[in-house]
Amino acid sequence: MCAVTVAIIVIIDQIIKIEVKTGMYLRESIHIADWFQIFFIENTGIAWGMQIMPQLFLTLFRIVAVALIGYAIVKAAGSNAKQGLLICLSLIFAGAMGNIIDNIFYGAIFTESTPFAKATFTAIGEGYGGWMHGRVVDMFYFPIIDTYWPEWMPFVGGEHFIFFSPVFNFADASISCGVIALILFYGKHLNNLLNAKKQD
Repeated sequence: MCAVTVAIIVIIDQIIKIEVKTGMYLRESIHIADWFQIFFIENTGIAWGMQIMPQLFLTLFRIVAVALIGYAIVKAAGSNAKQGLLICLSLIFAGAMGNIIDNIFYGAIFTESTPFAKATFTAIGEGYGGWMHGRVVDMFYFPIIDTYWPEWMPFVGGEHFIFFSPVFNFADASISCGVIALILFYGKHLNNLLNAKKQD
């Protein structure tokens, strides 16, 4: 079940990303509704474009993190953990894998995405950044509230305000759903599992 969940999420994630990357210009937006757009950007950082370490180290960090999550899934499965807990861990693992694929391969197999040129597949190793230097493709944008702060408010009066401004992808959504469900429904179970391992 875990393997099927991971495979489905990774495949859907990569299909969406490749369609966006090869079919849209960088920062192009497709209006779906007032509160939802397909907005193509590329992310070189951990989240929301934050760059706290060189790209190569960031990619290696993500690979190590995925390996640890995979190890946790194997351990949980071996201890007869609840199926729901395994699904939560699988969602997190699959989302992380989806973004790692971008990091490892996209720089080597795609040409540069720009506001004036759509990316295309290229000869392996001749892409815009090379192996391990790919950028993560993001596209889902939900500006649910797009307004201005009232003029009378101190510090922020009159400034533009958007609630929910992050642009994310299917893999990010999978990670978020997995983490939220894990905390809400399996936090105690996971804590007991970790404490049991420490006592061993």
